Amino acid sequence: MNQNLFASFTTPVVLGIPIITLIIMFPIILFPTSTRLINNRMISIQQWLTKLTSKQLMGMHNSKGQTWSLMITSLILFIASTNLLGMLPHSFTPTTQLSMNLGMAIPLWAGTVIMGFRNKTKASLAHFLPQGTPTFLIPMLVIIETISLLIQPMALAVRLTANITAGHLLMHLIGMATLALTNMSLLTALITFVILTLLTILEFAVALIQAYVFTLLVSLYLHDNT
Repeated sequence: MNQNLFASFTTPVVLGIPIITLIIMFPIILFPTSTRLINNRMISIQQWLTKLTSKQLMGMHNSKGQTWSLMITSLILFIASTNLLGMLPHSFTPTTQLSMNLGMAIPLWAGTVIMGFRNKTKASLAHFLPQGTPTFLIPMLVIIETISLLIQPMALAVRLTANITAGHLLMHLIGMATLALTNMSLLTALITFVILTLLTILEFAVALIQAYVFTLLVSLYLHDNT
């Protein structure tokens, strides 16, 4: 087993060329476009899950927000499939890279904010200064509200990165402990292996939950600005 805890978070390179782009594009294969009149079970389940997710995330939006349906649905499918593929042994999880998560969060957040200032200028500006604020607190509140707005994409990216990275590190540490305890105490190693199995199941749930949380927050930002 690799003793370097952070080796799995290093961008894979083949012949000196990073293959991160190919890894990011790989989930597309998991969602093929059906050309048949009657779909098979796998395609039917995928379409059912896609419609259910889209209905859950986009049901609260008006007609302007509904135009983001394809973007929001594609986002959650991409993050969920990427997180799940990262659970495979000796695989690379792109969502453990803060740069990639910022690359997703900043454009989406900026798009919702720009849409808000374009369509609801007065309401968007009113968020910086709550009604009834004392005069001497106005400069401070404007600064605080501006910082809280600008920190939203960073919070999105850091939340996803931290949760996925922490889970992978914990699984790696417990796996190393299980392997080391095998030669010392078989019973202890068995207990540790059971813990590792339960943690693995939990990480599969976390992979899906974090994809949902990331997309839900983007959807809420969109709802506040449309």
